[in-house]
Amino acid sequence: MAEKRIINTQETKGFSIQDLILVAVLLAAGAVLKLFVGSVINFFGMKPNFIIAAYCLAILLIRPGLAGSAIIGILAGAICQFLPGTPWLNLISELLGAVVMSLMIRVPLRVKKLDLNPLLATFVSTVVSGGSFVVCLFAFMHMETSGLVAYIPIVLGTAAIGSVLVQLLYLPLKKVLKK
Repeated sequence: MAEKRIINTQETKGFSIQDLILVAVLLAAGAVLKLFVGSVINFFGMKPNFIIAAYCLAILLIRPGLAGSAIIGILAGAICQFLPGTPWLNLISELLGAVVMSLMIRVPLRVKKLDLNPLLATFVSTVVSGGSFVVCLFAFMHMETSGLVAYIPIVLGTAAIGSVLVQLLYLPLKKVLKK
């Protein structure tokens, strides 16, 4: 009589080595692009934040849970501390943006065969990140709230650039990484 075969499976939690490498490479690329390309591209004071696009793309590709996305957001905020800008505020804004991205990727956003989730989720996440950055800027730096409105086109422009970039990169990277 044959014995019943038992297959032992071990459930892993957290990031795989491949996921960690992907997050590191995307965040590094985002930092380099923000530092160099962001300094060249300047639309009426708006410099695209490629780090937001990088962590949105990473979250889309590896689909971590809420805690994993929060860790990615904190890492992105920490990287921003080494770049020119206002210190500490990115820790809050990138954390919030990454958490929103984690929630948004769970919402199906398809139009026929076209997956609009990368575009729309990145746009909303960038608006949350940029919006929270601006609110913190005014709250913690004690700036006049009358200037708050001037940041709206900057946040929306950055969100538009980042979301288009993520939408264009998502499918090719998904195929290459076999995700």
